[in-house]
Amino acid sequence: MDQTPSEELRGARQELLDRQDLTGAALRAALVDVADKWLATRLGDTDDVALVAVGGYGRMDPAPGSDFDLVLVHRGRSDVKSVADSLWYPLWDAGIGLDHSVRTVGEAAAVAGADLKAALGLLDARHVAGDSTLTDELRATVFAQWRRDARKRLPELAEATTSRWEASGELAFLLEPDLKDARGGLRDVQALRAIAATWLAEAPWGRVEASYERLLDVRGELHRRSIRPSDRLVLQEQGPVAAALDVPGADALMRDVSEAGRAIAFAADETWRRVRVALRPARRWRQRQPVRRPLADGVVEQDGEVVLARDADPTNDATLLLRVAAAAAQDGLPIAPHTTDRLTTSLPLAEPWPRSARDAFVALLGAGANAVAVIEALDQAGLFVRLIPEWQQVRCKPQRNAVHRFTVDRHLVEAAAQAANLTRRVARPDLLLLGALLHDIGKGWPGDHTDAGVEVVPRICARLGLPAADIDVLVTLVRHHLLLPDTATRRDLDDPMTVQAVADAVGDRDTLELLHALTEADGLATGPAAWGDWKSSLIADLVRRTSAVLTGTAQSAPDVLDDRQRDLARQGALAVDVDGDRVTVVAPDRPGLLWRWSGVLALHRLTIRAATATSVGPTAVTVFDVTPRFGSPPDWDKLRADVRRAYEDALPIAAHLAERERAYQRSEGHAVPARIVWMDGASQTATVVEVRAHDSVGLLYRLTQALADAELDVRSARISTLGAEVVDAFYLVEADGRAVDDPQRRRELEARLLSACSPTT
Repeated sequence: MDQTPSEELRGARQELLDRQDLTGAALRAALVDVADKWLATRLGDTDDVALVAVGGYGRMDPAPGSDFDLVLVHRGRSDVKSVADSLWYPLWDAGIGLDHSVRTVGEAAAVAGADLKAALGLLDARHVAGDSTLTDELRATVFAQWRRDARKRLPELAEATTSRWEASGELAFLLEPDLKDARGGLRDVQALRAIAATWLAEAPWGRVEASYERLLDVRGELHRRSIRPSDRLVLQEQGPVAAALDVPGADALMRDVSEAGRAIAFAADETWRRVRVALRPARRWRQRQPVRRPLADGVVEQDGEVVLARDADPTNDATLLLRVAAAAAQDGLPIAPHTTDRLTTSLPLAEPWPRSARDAFVALLGAGANAVAVIEALDQAGLFVRLIPEWQQVRCKPQRNAVHRFTVDRHLVEAAAQAANLTRRVARPDLLLLGALLHDIGKGWPGDHTDAGVEVVPRICARLGLPAADIDVLVTLVRHHLLLPDTATRRDLDDPMTVQAVADAVGDRDTLELLHALTEADGLATGPAAWGDWKSSLIADLVRRTSAVLTGTAQSAPDVLDDRQRDLARQGALAVDVDGDRVTVVAPDRPGLLWRWSGVLALHRLTIRAATATSVGPTAVTVFDVTPRFGSPPDWDKLRADVRRAYEDALPIAAHLAERERAYQRSEGHAVPARIVWMDGASQTATVVEVRAHDSVGLLYRLTQALADAELDVRSARISTLGAEVVDAFYLVEADGRAVDDPQRRRELEARLLSACSPTT
């Protein structure tokens, strides 16, 4: 049976998509070739009409799921509708998405003049079939109009680009990036080509074009695998797409994607900066001579950029590269591209570095936020890895953790930028800046990143020319960069062993001071889930107590309760007190209060970040630090009523939470299994157990109920929520006050806690 034209096209395309050996540019070319030949056959030798491909099809870079963007251009033919119908209907029958129009050259130009998207599409116009002179006329008209109206159209394009970036984020740092619309994505290269069409900048080439092709390759395989083509590279597709492109794993693929996105974003920033300069009003004749302002030895500013002085020669001056970078960052100026090119010829630095080089490097880091763009410029030119060869191991390395918003290398640069704001808090700002830049460098090697960092950092620091004593401090910072947040959020600060362990690890007040500032810089650079007022206050309290131990200052044991809470406890009646984000529940003591209160708070959509239970005579006082799960605080009167009902066993907490869990049920397929860790030696008065799990509604309620069912007394709890993950630490004793140390008892308890980590469905 003969196939219809639609069936022929659909079959030819499917045959190409079924060929697993056909990927990347070869697949795109084959898809275009099949479509072009089919369309040319359908249109035939028709006078005064041309079929023009625009957009992605015009650029010859369609993905398997892309629509066909076609314009039927004519010279006033009366039968043009029937010609169009003979093309459009078979395409629809073939199941191909179609964005189509029928225009004269004048009509197409008018639409392009009024609609930015249409104008951008027509800049990619490519002749497919029919009268080629019509296509040539259309292209000439559209390009001339685009250049003539550049001063109006480029600000429009800039505004649209900025809005797209704000909506889609930055491709290089997203766990599931939009390959097309994110900053550094495909649309940015298309925008660069549109800018080049105005003759105000060069067309993208070299690394930018290679990056564009790489993103097209990834998008092609993503479309081929998707039932409903999408440009978002979701987690579950990263492994299969990597395999299709013969890339060794999802992490390697995402590293490629990140590197491509950064190259494109950097080129976009440079180009848009030049566009802004070009569109400024022309200066008067007397002001045309460029003004050169000295910034450092061999470094000057000219026209808002950092350039080399006339007699500066990077081939004979090894520290010139760092002087340029430091001057640019300190003055908040970009390095001119031709200057960066010249710096690639720089003489290698002697090892160890001379003091002047190290000072310039620290000055670069100390510039704060301005240093980020300068280091990115060095990185794109391959210069930063010359300074720190170990940087290559973390460059563009993804972090598969929703708490982190950056790749490893960018996180380190952002941490140094945050540390620059804290240098007045420490006696050695240089060590703070270097510690921030290097604290996670070990993530570039297999195994525990802290252990790897401890091995790598001395090598880097020796190359920088640091004395042995300074290297020892930096190694301590790297070894213990997680000590303060982990201890403050997971340990009982009233237990003397907690503070003593921190003091023993840190060794002296200066190092404690550095570690405190590094912890804050690290948290701020990680993301909102990693730093906030609650964590900041806990860490500050731990630092204060540790400092007292290190200096031998006698301090009385702090009262667990404040005056307000103690007054409530003396009254002895059931009460709920709310003070900001702290909820205190006071009640006559009875078993199981912690799980009851945890359940009530969960029912009222409150996330518990910390909990402490204590007693004043026969009265139990439980203090919770909370945040609303969805931003709005609960009705506190209703919460108080539910606390009373729970105390009287009149509130079916389990049933209500099960209903809530079903309402907010999410796929847990990506979650790592929960883990139970016994922290022996963490306390002299209790046994500490940590539960590390994926967060879910009512998790703390289920955990504390499991502990109560096991007839264990929870002396205190430290709850830490990090994005979608929790680390909950419980200080436990048996009912008679003994430690929980029997192996069989521990195994039984682990089973209970692991079961509690799975929400009821």
